[in-house]
Amino acid sequence: MALTRREMLAGLGAGLALAGPVWSGTTLGAMRIDTLSDGNLALPGDFIFGPMPQQALTPILRKYDLDRDSLTPGCNLTLLRDDERTVLFDAGAGPDFQPSAGKLQAAFDALGLSPDDITHVVVTHGHPDHIWGLLDDFGDPLFAEATHLIGATELDYWLDDTTVDTIGPARQAFAVGAKRRLEALGDRITTFTDGAEILPGVLAHASFGHTPGHMSFELRSGTDAMMVVGDAIGNHHVAFERPSWPSGSDQDVDTAAATRLRLLDRLSTEQMRLIGFHLPGGLGRAEAHGDGYVFLPEAT
Repeated sequence: MALTRREMLAGLGAGLALAGPVWSGTTLGAMRIDTLSDGNLALPGDFIFGPMPQQALTPILRKYDLDRDSLTPGCNLTLLRDDERTVLFDAGAGPDFQPSAGKLQAAFDALGLSPDDITHVVVTHGHPDHIWGLLDDFGDPLFAEATHLIGATELDYWLDDTTVDTIGPARQAFAVGAKRRLEALGDRITTFTDGAEILPGVLAHASFGHTPGHMSFELRSGTDAMMVVGDAIGNHHVAFERPSWPSGSDQDVDTAAATRLRLLDRLSTEQMRLIGFHLPGGLGRAEAHGDGYVFLPEAT
């Protein structure tokens, strides 16, 4: 399929037109799936673009109208509801990370929900925009009635006392904040490993690289499925156009690139919908295009 720049940007505009606390909604069998805005991040361009081949990067920046020096990716949490469960994938940034993020309550208000309605919090990984919202202003668990689920490898990494010394100075605050929050949850946390059906219709897939134990989640009802990819596919531009390139946002750039390639191949081949934490509107599809892929947002 040949996509012109205008057609691609028009597709992204369809997703961006959904802007608001609740970006999009769809169904999967008896499950209702919504993507909820937690605001956006403000990042220096080098956080993602730094290790990439700069000359080859320039036309991609132009194609997507991106600023090389700064990025403001949106943050999209996934909410799954059925007759028995209200499941939140990741907890957002909370009030202590960046002033432009931590806006989840507006989405809850729009849906008539409160944190006490959440039965399960499923964590993709331990970066601040994904878990610093686990605690309230008093340092207590915000989702007081919920079971919290996280991959065993990811939990071990952030609770390890040596992580703060090995993660690198730019991410030391990440390690301190993650450890404090995960320790505060104590026995509210349940762990799992690759391939586990952590809840009915929710299958865990190891998608390591962005962090050492990053997990994605296949939501399935019969033959229909979608994938919550977290930050395993971290943006709608370079991650799709050149998935093999190293990204400065990944802790293990080689493993993360291999994970992206594997996920994009499966998602495009099976035409499985995906929800990405930093993709415009969250929900869409991956389609093979030239030497890479393109993100097609789904307006719902």
